[in-house]
Amino acid sequence: METLYPAIKPYVTHSLPVTPPHVLHVEECGEPKGVPVLFVHGGPGSGCEPYHRRFFDPEKYRIILFDQRGAGRSSPHAELENNTTQALVADMETIREYLGIDKWVLFGGSWGSTLSLVYAETYPERVHGLILRGIFLCRPEEIAWFYQEGASRIFPDLWQDFIRPIPEAERGDLLEAYHRRLTGDDEVGRMAAAKAWSIWEGRTANLQPRQSVVDHFSDPYTALSLARIEAHYFMHDAFLEENQILRDIDRMRDIPATIVQGRYDIICPMQSAWELHQAWPMSELHVIPDAGHSATEPGTVNALIKATRKMLLKLE
Repeated sequence: METLYPAIKPYVTHSLPVTPPHVLHVEECGEPKGVPVLFVHGGPGSGCEPYHRRFFDPEKYRIILFDQRGAGRSSPHAELENNTTQALVADMETIREYLGIDKWVLFGGSWGSTLSLVYAETYPERVHGLILRGIFLCRPEEIAWFYQEGASRIFPDLWQDFIRPIPEAERGDLLEAYHRRLTGDDEVGRMAAAKAWSIWEGRTANLQPRQSVVDHFSDPYTALSLARIEAHYFMHDAFLEENQILRDIDRMRDIPATIVQGRYDIICPMQSAWELHQAWPMSELHVIPDAGHSATEPGTVNALIKATRKMLLKLE
């Protein structure tokens, strides 16, 4: 069973201004002359964590991480202005050009898989390959599953905590009700909604509950950016056209990809990973039989580490 590489620290960090008012936090780790790989975090709005650096051989990869607009150490925190999928794709291209990279590998899970796919369909000539986890195609039915009805039937006890901040009369459209509170002027109500939203995600991320994951999601700083930015994106169908990712799959048909999917992923059920794999002949699908959504599931870590090693063999 493969495990994460030892902890490492960045050898350089960058503060990269993009469309005002946003300034991105970008960091580089590992081998400066290695194979460039971009870690694309989830959410949107969650930001990077130190363990995200550890999926890659630091002697072989030039590991690049960035906090997306409004997330993590990018500023302003939880900012929604000029925050769209198209803007994030443009940011990734800005980072590539700024760092002088011709082509890179993309590594993303959950929303990170969405953004990686949209980038690859926009700039296929800039992508060596993709390693994706917990596929999220950001279609309305996927959003409704987790925030209206579906996951609620598997976790009815935890669901009660999620809907508690919303009056019963508004529960017919929970996304809209949450969005109103998360973008409103009531600071106390905004934070209460943010914590309930984020904790729901943290509590359902693993096959077996993991307190460290729940603690991360319940941190007020993380909760506010995650909830505000997710609600903002999901209210706008992630700024994507109907079924856009599968519709445009031919644009990256020849790019190799590894898809790692937990069989019991409740946040991003396996149907989307299966449909993506069926539409993309160059992809390999690895279903982890004892995993949920989180990247920290042992079987998922094992498969992702093997995928990063296999990608090196293709590129070296």
